[in-house]
Amino acid sequence: MIWVAAGVLIWLGAWALNVRIAHSALAGTRAGRMAIPLIFGLSVLILWEALVFGFGVSAVILPAPSAIGATIAGALPVLWGDFVQTFVKGALSGYVMGCAAAVIVAVLIDRSPFLQKGLLPIGNFVSALPIIGIAPILVMWFGFDWQSKAAVVVVMVFFPVLVNTVAGLAATEGMQRDLMKTYAAGYWQTLAKLRLPAALPFIFNGLKISTTLALIGAIVAEFFGSPTRGMGFRISTEVGRLGLDMVWAEIAVAALAGSAFYGVVTLAEKALTFWHPSQRQH
Repeated sequence: MIWVAAGVLIWLGAWALNVRIAHSALAGTRAGRMAIPLIFGLSVLILWEALVFGFGVSAVILPAPSAIGATIAGALPVLWGDFVQTFVKGALSGYVMGCAAAVIVAVLIDRSPFLQKGLLPIGNFVSALPIIGIAPILVMWFGFDWQSKAAVVVVMVFFPVLVNTVAGLAATEGMQRDLMKTYAAGYWQTLAKLRLPAALPFIFNGLKISTTLALIGAIVAEFFGSPTRGMGFRISTEVGRLGLDMVWAEIAVAALAGSAFYGVVTLAEKALTFWHPSQRQH
């Protein structure tokens, strides 16, 4: 129980330190914003390690963070191959294709009231379909390699980006559009100079939501057929062998990849929408 008590004390101390940082002048700085989640995350890992050792939890039920770290260090080539197969080939390619197609279709919908009334309801219907029902069908259509995973990702990311882009294109005020008309600007000039820039915050909302959907879709699709590599393949295989340390290692890699992907999109948003009130520093 000494391990448990020590872990709880460290966690409480980290919590108190975070509260102090959050209420100090350091909270508004970049160092403060990075320190708070870092301290909290490290304290959770320490508490996790202490609880596992203190209560003697079996590695089959819940491995300790140290065991997961040792597995990651010893299986880097395997984890890297799985990462490339799932994230780079499946999730990233499907994300790019799905998001690009969504923006193009959103412009077409904006140009056509018929598509706006007919396609969006169908999009809402398709977006409500369960991924575990779509994935095996697309695997049968496109095969067991990364193409079927990319197809699943396209289906998952298409409609969130589409809905957000359509809403963003409609966000400009009538006075702004009338001003463009007084400058003799046509539809495409107005779209490029006014409406797409104004829609960027909405588009990036959809893009950020889709970062997590893309990785989840690629991993789930691998449960229904995959080559002998990939995060989803490895997780399903190791669960059957009770290799929970490898399962958690894959989960850790997926979490880090998803967080990094979200961070890259957020940085792109800050660079392209620096003028928007949500990006201004107070």
